[in-house]
This record gives sequence, structure tokens and C-alpha cells, in this order.
Amino acid sequence: MTALSVPPEPPPAVVPPAPTPEELRRRDQAAKLQRLIVMRRWATALLGFFAILFVVCLLLEPSHPWLAAIRATAEAAVVGGLADWFAVTALFRHPMGIPIPHTAVIPNQKDRIGRVLGNFVQNHFLSHDVVSSELRQLKLAERVAKWLCQPENSRRLATQVANGLAQVITALPEEEVRRVLSDSAEKRVQNTKFAPLLGNALALVTTDQQHQTLLNEALKLIGRVIEDNRDLIRDRIRDESPWWVPTRVDDAVYKKIIAGVEALIVGVRTDPNHPLRAKVDVALKDFIERLKTSPELAARAEQWKGQLLGRGLVDELVGSAWDAVQRAAGDYRGTSTAEPPEALVQGLSAAGRSMLENESLLAEVDDFIVRQAADVAERHRPDVAELFARVVARWDPSVAAERLELAVGSDLQYIRINGTLVGGLVGLLLYLLGTLR
Repeated sequence: MTALSVPPEPPPAVVPPAPTPEELRRRDQAAKLQRLIVMRRWATALLGFFAILFVVCLLLEPSHPWLAAIRATAEAAVVGGLADWFAVTALFRHPMGIPIPHTAVIPNQKDRIGRVLGNFVQNHFLSHDVVSSELRQLKLAERVAKWLCQPENSRRLATQVANGLAQVITALPEEEVRRVLSDSAEKRVQNTKFAPLLGNALALVTTDQQHQTLLNEALKLIGRVIEDNRDLIRDRIRDESPWWVPTRVDDAVYKKIIAGVEALIVGVRTDPNHPLRAKVDVALKDFIERLKTSPELAARAEQWKGQLLGRGLVDELVGSAWDAVQRAAGDYRGTSTAEPPEALVQGLSAAGRSMLENESLLAEVDDFIVRQAADVAERHRPDVAELFARVVARWDPSVAAERLELAVGSDLQYIRINGTLVGGLVGLLLYLLGTLR
């Protein structure tokens, strides 16, 4: 028996590389040139056909008088075709190389054409009203919002934002950034009044009786401290007591104090209406009010702020924060497959959804975009016109004629075809009118 042979696997299909913009431009130019050649041949062939027909009719007309109508038609067609050939050719070059006045219009007048073209675009395309009207019809804000709602789009944009931010952070001069951040933080600390800030923080704590919870925790802490330091308290009472007081009396005093303090702590913790709680409320509210109104307490609070938040501490906090930011940016840039922060992705998607749900916001964003774009267009209209004029002026005359002929020359050949046909019809009509006399 012969072993079955396994057919070889076909080679993988080779995917051709995507064409470059230059290759696409050359292909477009070649296609336009081919179309121009084809249309030029059609127009010339039609003119040649009527020229031959005219000659044939002219030779046969003495023996066949009825050919006079066809001869008149062909004669007028040749005249019309030649006239339009001359007109089209005169735009781009001298007909048959003869320097007839007012021919080769584009090569000879390209600078003026560039200025005219620039002014035309400036006046009819970049005016404030035109730009505003066209952009408003596009509804750019709605399009952007819908684009952001797509998860792949918001993730792609978040990746670009994160990469750009990481590159900016890693490229910033470290010492300069640290100095600017420290100076800014120090200035902010110095300009912030500590007393009103502390008063507002304490007022926030007292909301919904949250300070009572803090009081309970403080009492727990005091009770634990007393329990852990009983021997120290007893020794302290003995040391402070006169020498002639018996030790038994010191111990009794110690027990009395400990028992009283513990009873007070337990009583306050278990009784929500304990008088001490009310006293704490009054004292805390008075302290908050004094923080907001008392100059003396405000000055003392500024001293506390200076001691707590000195320049050294601010520099250390800023430096630590900046080091963390730099590490995160470096790690992100160093990972080729790094995913963007999920919070940023979700934030961009949420922004898109919020815009779609808010018609007034969409209108405001659209108005802003339209207003800014229209203002920019209005402000730079002369610059755009000057750009057109400069670019066209730099073109070689023959290059300018060639480019414009490739752009519109194939359509201009229809003028030659139409001129030939219309000329023939007009010639026939004139011949028939002449026979009616």
C-alpha cells in the first residue's frame, strides 16, 4: 500500500502594503491624464468627421443638389468645432505654437489668477456668515458626543490623552517644576486663613451630631489610657502627697480618683443626654464662633499653621507628590501595552452621554465652536487669499497650465464637442431659413 501524501499547505496570502499618499497622488494624476486624452480624441474625431463630410458633400453637391443641406451642416459644425478648439487651447497654450495675442491665458496671467482665486475663496467661502451657517448645519457637538459614547473611541482618545500627558510630565524640567509647585503651594498656604478654615471644618463635624461620635471615641481612648497606666497614676499620687500622709490614705485617694473618672467616662458614653455632652456642645460652638470672629484666636491659629505647615513640610509634600506623578508617568510610557486609566475612559464616555441628554449644552457647545471657528476664518481671510496668491505665483507657468488642464481639461473637451454639434445644427437651421425665401 502506498502512504497517503499530505498536500502542502498553501503559502499565506501576501497582503500588499497600503499605498502611500504620493502613490495615490500619482495614480490620480495618471487617471486624469488618461481621461483628458480620451476626451480630446473624441472631440478631435468628431471635428474630423464633419470636416471629411464637408469635403465629400462639396465634391458631390453639383451632381446631388440635395447634399447642400448636409454640406451646410458640416461646414457650420467645422467652424463651431474649430472656434471652440481655439478657445479651449488658448486657455493653456498658444494654438499650434503661434503666439497669437490673448492666448496662453493661464501661463501668462497665473499671478493674477492666483489673486482672483484667493479673493474669490476669501469673499465667498470664508465669510463669517457662510462659515457659521455651514458649521451649524454639521452639528459638531452632537457628532463629537456620539463619537465619545462609543467605547472604542473613548478608549482610543483616553490613550492619546494619557500618552500625551505622560510625555509632557517626563519632559518637564524636574527642578523647575518642583520650585514652581513649592512656591505656588507655599503662597497658597500663606494666603489661606487657617482660623476660618478650621472653624468650617469643625462646623462640618458638628453636622448630624458627628462630634458626639468623636467624643465617644475620645472617651474610649481616655479609659484605655487610664487602664494601661494605673500603676503610674498611683505612684504619681504618692509622690505628690505630703510625707506625713499614710500610704493607706494615698491608695484610697487613688482609688477614689480612678473610680470617679471611670464612672464619669462610662456615664457620658452610655447616656446620650449627659450634661457633659451639652457642655461639650456649647464649648465647641463657642470655639467655632471665636475662630471666625476673634482676632486673637485668628492670630494664634496662624501661628499653629506656621508651625504645622512650614516651608520644609510643604516642600516635602510637594516633592513626594511630584515623585509619585513622575513614577506613574514613567511606568505608563515604559509599557507599550499600557491601558489608559479606566476612570478617564469612563469619564469621556460619561461626558458624551451627558451632552447627548442635554440639548441646551449641545447648543452651547455648538455656538462656541461656530463662534470661534467663524471668528478665526473672518480674522484670517486675507491670509488665506494671500496664501493662494503666493502658491500660484511660485508655480512655473507651464506647470500651472498643466495642473489646471489636468483638473478641468477633460470637462472642457465637452465644450468642443458641444460646439461642433451646436454649430452643425445652427448651420442647418440657417440653410433651411435661406431656402424659404
